[in-house]
Amino acid sequence: MVTESGRGLPLAFPFTPGSDLSGTVVALGEGVTGFDLGDHVISTFTPDWTDGLRPGDARTPAYRTLGGYYPGVLAEHVAFPAGWFVHAPPSLSHAEAATLPCAGLTAWFALVERGRVRPGEVVLVEGTGGVSLFALQIAKAHGAEVIVSGSAAKIARARDLGADHVIDRHEADLVESVYEITGDRGADHVLEIVGGAHLGKAVNAVAVGGHVHQIGSLEGFEFSAPLMPLLLKDVTVHGIATGHRRALRDLVRAVRTTGLRPVIDSRYPLAELPAAFDALDRGPFGKIVVEMR
Repeated sequence: MVTESGRGLPLAFPFTPGSDLSGTVVALGEGVTGFDLGDHVISTFTPDWTDGLRPGDARTPAYRTLGGYYPGVLAEHVAFPAGWFVHAPPSLSHAEAATLPCAGLTAWFALVERGRVRPGEVVLVEGTGGVSLFALQIAKAHGAEVIVSGSAAKIARARDLGADHVIDRHEADLVESVYEITGDRGADHVLEIVGGAHLGKAVNAVAVGGHVHQIGSLEGFEFSAPLMPLLLKDVTVHGIATGHRRALRDLVRAVRTTGLRPVIDSRYPLAELPAAFDALDRGPFGKIVVEMR
């Protein structure tokens, strides 16, 4: 969206896109502490948001991200303030660690930081992209039961990652399938990645007292939903736009202790960046990585 339309961001040209980085520290500024030469680090998607509430106010909520408000990371070298990085999990390669700052953190922030997912709860995951597969793995690591909705070929692979139930979105009605799987109880958490009128399906599928985590905007930035189920089921709708640096550190710790491994669909050298964008448009299973070498 950023490279196609600017996404309404105050882009200054020349502009470097990209927000998710994994790299090695090759130089340190004067007085920098907490990092050493050779450290494996990852970027923070929203550098100014360290913890607590997001900066900004009701009129102007802050969205100062890398590769948008700030310069991006699609480069061989970057020079950023030390606070814009965190240490990567030692268990992950650079390619794997590069998937954490946006997609991994978004799924973690929704389910763990905001939703407080618990063992035995039911999580409905829409799609099999980067955020969705992280949500599947994070939910399973917290003892939840996971339903994945997607195309036939991809949901078969989601089962291999631990999905308890799958729904073929081309063959079955999402809401009725969730009712059937849960005995009409509904899902305690819904990862809503489509936006638009699709939010209405999430509101109908969610359980009483459940959580809808609105993440995606594939159908635009305006959304709609039936009001009565929202009211009568006491539904909480969370607007999720990644998360803060403390939560990213929590995710790194969880990756280290649980052995979670991000799913990479494909890798491209920087010279083939247009092909990487084309692969993204086709809908990957997991993340796409661009490598500098």
